[in-house]
Amino acid sequence: MINQFVNKAKEDVVLLLSFLLAVLTSLISFPKIEYIDFKVLFSLFNLMIVVEAFEEYKLLEMISIRILDRFSNERKVSLVLIVITFIFSMFVTNDVALITFVPLALIIGKKTNINPAEIIIFQTLAANIGSSLTPMGNPQNLFLYSKFNINTIEFFKIMLPFVSLGLVFLFVLNFKIPNRDINFHIEEVEIKDRKKTYLFIALFVFIILSIFNIINYYIAFAVTILITFILEKKLFKEVDFALLLTFVFFFIFIGNLSNVESIKNIFEGILNKPKSTYLSSILLSQFISNVPCAILLSGFSKNYKELLLGVDIGGMGTLIASLASVISYKFYANEYRSLKKKYLYMFTIYNFFALLIFTLIFLYLI
Repeated sequence: MINQFVNKAKEDVVLLLSFLLAVLTSLISFPKIEYIDFKVLFSLFNLMIVVEAFEEYKLLEMISIRILDRFSNERKVSLVLIVITFIFSMFVTNDVALITFVPLALIIGKKTNINPAEIIIFQTLAANIGSSLTPMGNPQNLFLYSKFNINTIEFFKIMLPFVSLGLVFLFVLNFKIPNRDINFHIEEVEIKDRKKTYLFIALFVFIILSIFNIINYYIAFAVTILITFILEKKLFKEVDFALLLTFVFFFIFIGNLSNVESIKNIFEGILNKPKSTYLSSILLSQFISNVPCAILLSGFSKNYKELLLGVDIGGMGTLIASLASVISYKFYANEYRSLKKKYLYMFTIYNFFALLIFTLIFLYLI
């Protein structure tokens, strides 16, 4: 078990960093169990299980292929891929949306002999923007929603302007895709086990209700484990325990720092104003990614609106600003090894352009 953790930590820089920070700060302040937000951990675990089930039974793939099969124009196909990624990211997280729908862009690219780089970059932007609308759309949203006990209506009010403008922005970007006819056919995919799929859809609804505090999250956790154990035990192996451990280590790190008065005062002094929280979260996300940034800054700032908006806007920019973006890059780089530098260049241009626009718009509005 220890060897597995060491090997995983070597591959996952964020996990290793969070572990080291937790250990080092524990030397100056003894960690407490209260630092750990179990609602976030249990909710993330539940979502991972049910989304893995959707992947296993080919539910998302089946829906998307049936929609795509109706179009034979490159710009329209691109728009459909963007919109599908945008919408599904709200419910199954930005990571899963990209894992599911980027391969479809690559398949279409191969079948029609077009380079899908721009389409995939737009899909990545769509996943990072679309996932911002809901608490379960990405890990940082789920964490901040729970940490600050944000009212659900208020949460949507904070994020809706950004996501709405983001959708308009994506529509405009899509005009960069050539308006030409293409011919392709993707083999239709059938759901592997309809009864189990329907049960996991019902479980998904149950989990969402727990995230919105309608059902106790302990009950949702227990039900998720029970149903998965009965229907599909192998899904437990697919859970990203590295991400859950990363959260635990960051919880300990922030909790330890918060108990050191001098450090706490410095951070609180920097983050005492809404605009400074907003800009700090965007800037820091570029270097350590938006999930750890959200956890770190939440320990020292009460400006949750600006922090929430900042880490979601901060998901644009560098490749590591949102780790979901790395997924798209890896998919593309594996298929087009000779073009991966060009992809990174294009990705950086589009993302920093988007980052600049949205940073300035909401800096003025907050």
